[in-house]
Amino acid sequence: MSFQIVALSEGNFQHLFSMSDEELKVQNARREIVDEFPGTPCRVSLEDAKVGEEVILVHYEHQPEDTPYKASHAIFIRKGIAEAVPQTGEVPTLFRHRLMSVRAFDSQHNMINADAVEGEILETAIEKLFSNLSVDYIHLHYAMPGCYAALVLRIS
Repeated sequence: MSFQIVALSEGNFQHLFSMSDEELKVQNARREIVDEFPGTPCRVSLEDAKVGEEVILVHYEHQPEDTPYKASHAIFIRKGIAEAVPQTGEVPTLFRHRLMSVRAFDSQHNMINADAVEGEILETAIEKLFSNLSVDYIHLHYAMPGCYAALVLRIS
């Protein structure tokens, strides 16, 4: 069994970079300049932003379904980047040096299992959760800040 990590679509966020700071505030967002590497993980490129790079910190609803698990959090988006498309079974480098929360959901969007693992063994945790055929998809979160990182789909 394999899996596919899915980045967020660049088209959903790039318009934010043309907004003024006041307009961003209305969107529950703000512009920042990165001052530390690594430390600012982009959910579109699935790479850490580089020092000096402009990013938008924006509120994002990653679990929009009307269940008790409906959820949102802040995410970073880099300016002018393309959406990452990792290979099947590939774990992007930015996950490797972080503690990750791995949350398994069924087709009704209820969390049915979860784990926290070091990024170096992320594929093992993903494969273990997908061994339960009730798991429809997985959300990755950065365990320390708790924010959404990416979607993981089962590939048959």
